[in-house]
Amino acid sequence: MQCEEQQAEKNMLDVSDLVFGYSDEDTLKGVNITIKPGEFVALMGPNGSGKTTMMRCINKILKIKSGSVKIDEEDILRLKMEDIAKICTTVPADTPLDFALTVRDFVSLGRAPYVNTLWWETDEDEKIVDQAMWDLGITRYENRRLHELSSGERARVLLAKGVVQTPKLMLVDEPSAHLDIKYKVQVMEILRDLTNKGLTVLIASHDINLLTRFCDKIMLLSKGRIIDYGLPKDVVTKESIREVFDIEVELVECNGIVYILPTGSTIIEQ
Repeated sequence: MQCEEQQAEKNMLDVSDLVFGYSDEDTLKGVNITIKPGEFVALMGPNGSGKTTMMRCINKILKIKSGSVKIDEEDILRLKMEDIAKICTTVPADTPLDFALTVRDFVSLGRAPYVNTLWWETDEDEKIVDQAMWDLGITRYENRRLHELSSGERARVLLAKGVVQTPKLMLVDEPSAHLDIKYKVQVMEILRDLTNKGLTVLIASHDINLLTRFCDKIMLLSKGRIIDYGLPKDVVTKESIREVFDIEVELVECNGIVYILPTGSTIIEQ
C-alpha cells in the first residue's frame, strides 16, 4: 500500500522556478509546473506568451537561466540529449515538405535514440513501428512521401513518430494549427487515447474549446508567467479570457464541459 501511495504522488514533469530569456529580458519568469503520469494537460496563451519556448526548455533544446526541470524525477541538466529523447518526445506542428523520406522511414526515425548497432532496424524496432502505424491509421500510406499527404495525414504521421520513441512524456506543439475541424478532433482523440494508455501529454494550442473538452487540466500562460492552472471549468472563465486574450466571451456549458463564444470586437494595435 505504501508503495502504491508513493507511486501515486510521483510527478512525471516537475518544473521549478524556471527562468529563461533570449537576451536581457526574461521570456519565462519563475514558471512552476507539476504534471502527474497519464495526465493530458494544455498550455494555453496568446501568441508570444512563451508556450513553444517553455517546451524547448523542458526538452533541453534551450538552456534555462535558472530553476530546474525534472522528467520522471530525472533532472534534465544531468542527462544527455539522447537520454532525454528516451523519456520525452516533441511533436511539432508540421514538418518540412522537402523531406524525401517515405512515411515508414520517417516514422522509423523515432527509434533513433535507441540505436546501438550499425544496422539498427531490429525486429523489436519493426514491431514498434508497425504497431504505431496501425494504431494511428497510416499503414496504407507507408510507401508514400510526406509531401504527398494531406495536413491531417501528416499530423498522424508526426504523432506516430513520437509514439515509436516510446516516451513517458510527449510535448505537442500546435498539432491542429492547419487542420479542418474533423482532423482537429481526431488528433485530440488520439492524444486522449494515448494518455488513457499511460502516456503523459503536454499540448500547446489555441483551440480553447477542444482543450476544455479533452484535457484534464489547463495551464494559462501570459507574458511568461503561469497565471492559473487547474481544471478547465475553473481556469477558463470570462474574466481569465478577457485578461489573457483581451476579448469578451460568453461561456456555454454542455454535458459538464465549458465552451467559449467570442462576443466582443478586437482592436488592432498600431
